[in-house]
Amino acid sequence: MPGVVAPKDPTMKRKGFYIMRNKAVAGSPQPDGRGIQFLYMNDGRMLNAARLVGGITDESILDLMKTAEGFKKLVHSVGVTVEMDEHEEVVDFYLQMYGKTDVYRSGSNIKIPVKADGMEMVLDLTTCDWSADDNVPGQIRFEFPKAGMLATVAVKFYLHDGFDVPEVEDEDPVDFASEAYSTLLDKGIMQVGNNARLKKAIEKAKAGEDVTIAFIGGSITQGAGAIPINKECYAYKTFQGLCRLAGKGEDENIHYIKAGVGGTPSELGMLRYEKDVLRDGTVTPDIVVVEFAVNDAGDETGGECYDSLVRKILAAENKPAVILEFAVFADDWNLQERFVPVGEAYQLPMVSTRDIVVEQFYKKPGAGRVVSKNQFFYDSFHPTNAGHTFMAGGLIRLMEMVDKAPMDEDNLDLDATAAPIGGEFQKVQRIDRVINKDYAVIHPGSFCEVDTDLQCVEQDMNLTSTPEFPDNWHYAGGKGEAFQPLTMDITCSALLMINKDTASPMGGKAEVWVDGEKVLTVDPRKNGWTHCNALICFRGRECKQYHVEVRMAPGDEDKWFTILGFGYVK
Repeated sequence: MPGVVAPKDPTMKRKGFYIMRNKAVAGSPQPDGRGIQFLYMNDGRMLNAARLVGGITDESILDLMKTAEGFKKLVHSVGVTVEMDEHEEVVDFYLQMYGKTDVYRSGSNIKIPVKADGMEMVLDLTTCDWSADDNVPGQIRFEFPKAGMLATVAVKFYLHDGFDVPEVEDEDPVDFASEAYSTLLDKGIMQVGNNARLKKAIEKAKAGEDVTIAFIGGSITQGAGAIPINKECYAYKTFQGLCRLAGKGEDENIHYIKAGVGGTPSELGMLRYEKDVLRDGTVTPDIVVVEFAVNDAGDETGGECYDSLVRKILAAENKPAVILEFAVFADDWNLQERFVPVGEAYQLPMVSTRDIVVEQFYKKPGAGRVVSKNQFFYDSFHPTNAGHTFMAGGLIRLMEMVDKAPMDEDNLDLDATAAPIGGEFQKVQRIDRVINKDYAVIHPGSFCEVDTDLQCVEQDMNLTSTPEFPDNWHYAGGKGEAFQPLTMDITCSALLMINKDTASPMGGKAEVWVDGEKVLTVDPRKNGWTHCNALICFRGRECKQYHVEVRMAPGDEDKWFTILGFGYVK
């Protein structure tokens, strides 16, 4: 029997830093049965990961990571670690550069198989065949053999000679049973407000009656950063807290609606409320948590859409409770100052995750810091499982306070209460290919097809995704026939159009014309990914009939465009 072959001397580790460490990931279901965890690195996400997880403060290093060219000058190799209960499984790791010509297709897509046993595999980037069309670092993916598989991963960038970075110290796990954690939750209760509606819902649940709690917001409400997304998100954890406080058990008499859609502000939220929360009249929520404090920077109305959405919910016949939740980004930013006047005007409970965690981020461990930024944030925008727990903790603490307090008199007179930002869109309604009720007369023209390549989200407890706005009008591009615009005759005072954004170079611009005047040009490639986008065509006009046309912009007749729907105020 031959003797044991002596291993080679270990290669000295290069200087490096983590962009992911002890990060939970999960394989979202794909049509072929595999699971994929997408981790987007563009638009500053990689830089924020370097700051948060790797402790990088050197701006010259961060600047190199902004482009594919700079990244290759900086990073020599990538260390990847995957740990799963199924130690023999192999997970494929991908590092993808986005291309200049075609964002998703013309850039490099580098792969390394990694055994899920906790051993680091190192991908030497100096041996890779790079595309000449690489533009920026785009995404990292973990591709699993089967959907639903869970793993803990680490990704470390090892640097070329000449670069120096500090080592990051290990962190103690968050102690959610500590008094320090409990004290932080109290700091997040900005206002309990008038507790009548919320206390009524809690008492209704305690009496064994059916109660529904719903959540509407952006990607954080969708559950982004939570692994798995359906059970570790703040919405589900808050639902569990309400069940413990007031219910018989999960889904016995307390029911759960999760309606978060990534990358969307309240400008779209007010249009999809009936569809995604009320489920077109089949659901009547008793409690609605509204979370748009980190999504509304691009709201054309500067907060009026948010105010209108809140009024729309409050005006429901069953008088639901509304809770305003203010999430936070890794740069400590949100829009709670814009929205606090809304909560004050309608005496609504308000919970600020920013107020819970930001101040303590800058304290030392053992001297007031309960959770670090690295532990709280999954990336620069979304919370980890621990971060979602903090968000849920603040909402549960609010409900516990209301449960213990005497009931206030419900004195909200919405009609007599002025909208602090504006309520023009309180009664906005949605129209699509199916939801119309003959209110608008629509001729689709060349927008006669239906787009099925849509933004999809995990609703409620689902791990599978539901497409947003499937009943749409799609123009598939020139096919040798003369283009015909979509026309609509509608009586209203304000009109919005919902379109599909895309990264595809085949997406074309469209124009909206009203009574012969061009009012809007829509570029679906502006945001650079597949998602839903609502834009105002006009507002504040006389309520009368208008003739609306949607045309492809000159020169884009051979490209495609998707109208997901319209919103109107009568």
